[in-house]
Amino acid sequence: MQLEYKSQVEENIQVLKHDLPTLFEKDISYDIYTGDILFKDPVNKFKWKFNYRIIFWTLRFHAGLFFTDIHFDLHDVYQLDENTIFAKWTVRGTLRVPWKAKIFFNGHSNYHLNQDGLIYEHLDTWDRKPSEILRQFFIKGEE
Repeated sequence: MQLEYKSQVEENIQVLKHDLPTLFEKDISYDIYTGDILFKDPVNKFKWKFNYRIIFWTLRFHAGLFFTDIHFDLHDVYQLDENTIFAKWTVRGTLRVPWKAKIFFNGHSNYHLNQDGLIYEHLDTWDRKPSEILRQFFIKGEE
């Protein structure tokens, strides 16, 4: 593995470790992504850095609007193989509703790297279906 590539991968990991835990509070750094980044999760799929920026803005906006507290717990970030970085995480929070519904789900992200070590694809997987996550909105939380 070339030195520049290895250095870029290490930088990506450090940026992800820094950015992801606070993604509901402040913007992330976009320097580690290609201009034509592809993002896909169980409900969204789009391409281009402009759209990628919009999804993070939308996450922050909706987090403040719909939740009294919300957290992105980052458990691990590491290089899975030569061209992939893997991140394991949990989203948890309390909805801004009188019954204080809780949201909780685990997931992981695969970040695929181009020949320069930049992220060209971000694929999220969740531990349950979107409909199961949505159902949590209607269950009364603890006082």
